[in-house]
Amino acid sequence: MPAVSSLRLHLIAKPAAAALCLGLAGACTSLGGAGPSTGAIRSAQEDGQTYAEGAIKVLPLSTDVVAGLASFEKAASFAELFGDSGVSATVIAPGDQIDIAIWEAPPAVLFGAVPGDQQLGGNADVAANTPIPRQQVDESGMIAIPFVGRIKVLGMRPEQVESLIVGRLRRRANDPQAVVRLVANETRTATILGEVGASRQIGLSARGERLLDALAVAGGTKQPIEQSTVQLARGTQRAVMPLEKVINDPLQNVRLRPGDVVTVQHQPFSFVALGAVQRNAEVPFEGNGITLAEALGRAGGLNDRRADVKGVFVFRLEDRAALPALAGPDVQATADGRVPVVYTLRMTDAASLFAMQDFRMRDGDVLYISTAPGVELERFLQTISSTAFSIVATGNALNSQ
Repeated sequence: MPAVSSLRLHLIAKPAAAALCLGLAGACTSLGGAGPSTGAIRSAQEDGQTYAEGAIKVLPLSTDVVAGLASFEKAASFAELFGDSGVSATVIAPGDQIDIAIWEAPPAVLFGAVPGDQQLGGNADVAANTPIPRQQVDESGMIAIPFVGRIKVLGMRPEQVESLIVGRLRRRANDPQAVVRLVANETRTATILGEVGASRQIGLSARGERLLDALAVAGGTKQPIEQSTVQLARGTQRAVMPLEKVINDPLQNVRLRPGDVVTVQHQPFSFVALGAVQRNAEVPFEGNGITLAEALGRAGGLNDRRADVKGVFVFRLEDRAALPALAGPDVQATADGRVPVVYTLRMTDAASLFAMQDFRMRDGDVLYISTAPGVELERFLQTISSTAFSIVATGNALNSQ
């Protein structure tokens, strides 16, 4: 009977030992199984790791990095890209309609045959006013005026056309004067579309309509303001900003120019919190943005029993233009022109708490807190202990038979 018991113990203990080996191997490979360890992340750049063929950059979250990112964000704003140089001049373009009136001082030489009812007070001794039939600017930017001929007015302001007409008539008429009025400026328009009450094309007056003026004319946004972005395209330039920022910062409410295209999009903002935080989840935030400190607060803060205070990381696919000053000129981007970047933070440094308050989270960021090495060792020991106790219990059970 003892021999049989020993055989049974041997046969059962062998798979149990194999399971223990597998368990140990699994425990060894699963250390930090909730995600990469602090050391693995910090060595990603040195090891030459890549994502989508773009080299991963690991940057400590210093004041210089935070200042560089803030400078890039400012440079990509509406105020910096499109400026606001005041009310733009009304210029003439093909398709516009123009009213022209010409005066000649008495005695009228060139326009003296004007009917009396078209003269001021019907008196021949006063200046003669000669209205010209309304002119429409042709495709080449030309109009035709009696005694002046065809003149090119493309890109000119009304007062410039007045000077041009007077200059042409000066040697033929007696002290000529001209008044030019732009009746219909067909090309001075901007387009607004997307998540608005009604997509439309709006006319731009000489006072200079602003971005929010156009949005109001289009009926406002269909979606909540804090979940909307505005894209402004002007020529070859394009920029996107949260609508909430445009509303809160008057400098971003730039004046529109002819040909501008404004697109309002529904864009809920969120980041993902993973690792040793109180709550692993996708966390929404307002379009006006939040800081890293606020992001940690919304995720419930660090898990005191698991978190590595030296292992706070933000994973981001960064715009390549933001990195040359931070990571050097040899930045290797992915196929779509972005750079995989990991911003690192050690909360053991007092300065890190200030950096957290200045670093702005972006939509799609991943906030990851690595597990402390001691916790990984504790898990490893727990795995060994639980497996060993199972073997002992199994052996005791067999011996008691």
